Amino acid sequence: MSAGEASQARPPALREALSGAGLLLRGLGLLLRSPGLLALGALPALIVGAAALAGVVALALNATTVAEAVTPFASGWDELGREALRVAVAIAVVVLGVGLAVLSFTALTLLVGDPFYERISRSVDARVGAPPEPEEVGFWRGLVRALRDALRLLLLSAGLGVVVFLVGLVPLLGAPLAAVVGALTGGWLLAVELSGYAFDARGHRLRERRAALKRMRAASIGLGTTVYLLFLVPFAAVVVMPAAVAAATLLARRALGEPLRPSAAPSTPARSPQRPA
Repeated sequence: MSAGEASQARPPALREALSGAGLLLRGLGLLLRSPGLLALGALPALIVGAAALAGVVALALNATTVAEAVTPFASGWDELGREALRVAVAIAVVVLGVGLAVLSFTALTLLVGDPFYERISRSVDARVGAPPEPEEVGFWRGLVRALRDALRLLLLSAGLGVVVFLVGLVPLLGAPLAAVVGALTGGWLLAVELSGYAFDARGHRLRERRAALKRMRAASIGLGTTVYLLFLVPFAAVVVMPAAVAAATLLARRALGEPLRPSAAPSTPARSPQRPA
């Protein structure tokens, strides 16, 4: 395949990212046709979101105290150097806390509202056509699998959080750079996390899920980062969360080469005019 053919086969990364972000609007549009599903998906997000917001506010109010606690070695420095370091650490702590709050909020909300979000994902599959045959999994086996996947993602989130924290310590550019890195990496993890229902319904485990989404990395990050940023708006997650699950189902279908629009119902073939005998 030539370079020109390759560029036509795969859209530019920016356009692909924007198309991924656009799936969120489409997911919301599907749910607006079923207000009951939207309300069911909003309830767990409201409960967990209120707790997550309280945690982030408490961390922000105590960021300076935390910075002082983790930098005792700077007590003997001159005042300018000591304060500069502790301000940088305080900002990095808040950025890290926000990132972990968003990712842990998603994991906990999906765990609390598991039957609601599974129903949303199946509804989207049914509407766009060719829904998969649901995999028969016992309650305990499904619970263990969900907990295991959530633990893996949370551990990965914690590892990336350390990286974001260290980036935040870079002089001058640390805070904005850490925010960008946190949003992009957090967006990727959100895409992996939110698409779990669609992939599980098709019998795909976490490793297969990540491999499929890597083939559409730009679109996955586009959707996930949009959700991540909207989660930073107080209580926006109440509406965004169920829409994000619907959008992630569409993303999974796209990654697996499945149609995103219902196929037109076969029309009755028109009768050809009969010729007189």
